Amino acid sequence: MTAGPEADAGEGPGAVPVLEKDPPPEDHGPPVRRFWAVRRIPAAVVAAVLLGAAGLLLYDVAAVRAEHTAMAWRRSLADDLATRPLDDIVVVVGACVAVLLGLWLLVLALTPGLRAVLPMRREHADVRAGLDREAAALALRDRAMEVSGIQSVRVRMRRSKVGVRAVSHFRELDEVRADLETVLHGGIDELGLAHPPALTVRVARPPRKG
Repeated sequence: MTAGPEADAGEGPGAVPVLEKDPPPEDHGPPVRRFWAVRRIPAAVVAAVLLGAAGLLLYDVAAVRAEHTAMAWRRSLADDLATRPLDDIVVVVGACVAVLLGLWLLVLALTPGLRAVLPMRREHADVRAGLDREAAALALRDRAMEVSGIQSVRVRMRRSKVGVRAVSHFRELDEVRADLETVLHGGIDELGLAHPPALTVRVARPPRKG
């Protein structure tokens, strides 16, 4: 609670100060999370392989139950697994491949992906927006080229860091760097990203010819 200007309006023995409430804390909106990739191609490949293998095995089991001979591949596989030792190179390589495929599927299932999309601030709970990293880098490059003394700029945009390398052909490098940092900080804020990346600026002279 803070005393407002009205507290001094009344003077005299019967004056009662008027108190005003502090302004409410700034609302940053709903929490923002990264976008998750659908990964349709890996899911379709895994589903097709599992469906084909399960269908083929089910058909062969049903054929054996109907007093038909099992397929040659299943008899050969069963005999090979029964006679081949566990330390055989084929068994070890097959196990390693299976483990790597399993780890790859776990990584795809537990990570969001879509690293090229930067989540933006959410003004409304039911609206989500994202900005492509290349588009963000291009916007910052255009802002940097507006600084006096800049000859060329290269912007590398990451999720948590922006690296800017500029070439200045006149003006003091410290002045150009300070102007660049000011302009780019404003540009990053205007992008509306939920997690503004850290900025690193490097300014150099163009290479001498000859």
